[in-house]
Formats: sequence, C-alpha cells, structure tokens
Amino acid sequence: MKRLLIFAILLGAVHVSFAAEESLGSKIKKVLAPEPTPSRKHRKHSAQKPTATPSPTASPKRKKASPTPSPTLTPKSKSKRKKTSPTPTPEPEETPVATPSETVPSTSERGAGKKAWPNVSLLPNQIEGYENDPAKVREILDAGLGLTKQDLGYTYGSADPKSGGMDCSGFIYYVLKQNGFPDVPRDSSQQYVWVRKGGNFKAVVSRKEDTFELDDLKPGDLLFWRGTYNIDRDPPITHTMIYLGREKRTNKRVMVGSSDGRTYDGKQRWGVSVFDFKLPPPPKSGDAKISPVFVGYGRIPGLVAE
Repeated sequence: MKRLLIFAILLGAVHVSFAAEESLGSKIKKVLAPEPTPSRKHRKHSAQKPTATPSPTASPKRKKASPTPSPTLTPKSKSKRKKTSPTPTPEPEETPVATPSETVPSTSERGAGKKAWPNVSLLPNQIEGYENDPAKVREILDAGLGLTKQDLGYTYGSADPKSGGMDCSGFIYYVLKQNGFPDVPRDSSQQYVWVRKGGNFKAVVSRKEDTFELDDLKPGDLLFWRGTYNIDRDPPITHTMIYLGREKRTNKRVMVGSSDGRTYDGKQRWGVSVFDFKLPPPPKSGDAKISPVFVGYGRIPGLVAE
C-alpha cells in the first residue's frame, strides 16, 4: 500500500509539472505571438512612407534644376540684340544736308553709293533755240553735254573727269578752261565773285517760276545757289551750274553740271548730268544756311555776244 501511495503521489507531481509546463508554454506562445503582428504593421507603414516621400522630393528638385539654364540663355540673347541694334543707327543719321549739291566728301561718297537712277544727257537738237545760240555758247554747251555721256559720278574736290567724277565747281572750271577761259576760279564762291565783277549778274529774289527776274536768263549763263550745305565762307555760295535752256519735250528749264542728288524728271541723280532748273521752295526753318536758295545768274566774263 505504501508503495502504491508513493507511486500515486509521484504521478500527481509529474502531472502537475506537465500542467505547469503547458501553462508556461502557452504563456510563452502568447508572448511571442503578438510580436510578429506589430512587426508586420510596422512594415506596412514603412512601405507606404518611402513610396510617398521620394516622389514629391524628386519632382521639385528637377523643376528647380530646369529653370537654372534658362536665365543664362536669356541675357545672352539680350546682349546679342543690343550689339545688333546700334549697327543700323549710324547708317540713317549720315544725312546732315537737306538738299545735297556740292557737299563734304563723306556725303559725296554716300551719294555715289545710293545712285539709283542713271545720269541724263541731251542732244543739242533736243534744246529749244540751240541753233540760234552764239557759236561760243554752243561750244560750251557741247562740252558740258559731252561730259554727261561719260557716266561720271560726284567726287568732292575733283575737277578732272579722268578721276571718275567731279564736283559742281570742278565741272564749271574744267569746261571753261577747255574752252578758252584761263581766269576762271576753282570754287563756286570765287566763281560767283568772278561773275559779279564782270558786271553782268542778275539777282533773283522771287521763288516763282514765272518771275520777271528770269527774263534775261540765257543758255550758257552760270547759275548760283547758297545754303545747299552748311559752310562758313564769304560770299556763302555753295553750288553752281550752267543753264542749257528749255527742253523741247517738256518745255521745262534744264541745266548741266555735277550734283549730289538734284533731280531730273522727278528722280535724283548723282554725278555729271542734265538736271531740271527750278527755284527751290521757301526754307522750312529759320536757318537759311541749311536751306537752298537760288541767288541769281550771270554771263560768263569775257564771253563775246554775237
């Protein structure tokens, strides 16, 4: 009996120990079981957070990086525009004279470059009353018209057709020298004085084409202007030409010489040519030095009338 009781007691103790071990194992399982669940939850949250964060951060960085090269390009384009803008300005501002004629060298070169209409020449039989002019006058007119056929430009300071051009007083000087007038001065102002001293000068004050002041105007007379360009000289004569008479085709007064932009048939010509002779309109400003004014005309000193 005692052995049975001892055996029973031992079995009970073993059972109790197994029960205790089971309770401890269940507790351990319970403790271990909740740990994976929060870890999974943390992984889900961590997986969502990194996906959302890189997208906004990467996009603003790229947007900021893209506009940076654009401002560097814009100032270069502006600088190029600034460099190209001043180039056209000097070209339209090299026109200091309202009506060009005997002008400074830079203007004459500009006139030669802008030549758009050819020079004009006339035959003697295209001039009214040419056959009735004195022989010496016809020689002078022929010499002047002969130069208009050589395609000569306007060259300031030249009195020689071999240079390719002549200025207005150089034309007068050359033509008269070639026809027996050794005393003719070189510039237009002194040519005016030369005619005035000859005692056969007619002043013109009117600006009308039918003024009586032009009644004595004859072929071969020298014509004088002032104010075609600004210069300080005494007397202030700046332009001169030779009167031809009236053209048969138009019945208009015409003249011959060298000019830097006077007109024939409404079109500007540069060089040795035939031009329309008409009185200039009144000056638009109060400064007569830069407004062309026809002063008058006179016979060539020493020219004997026949």
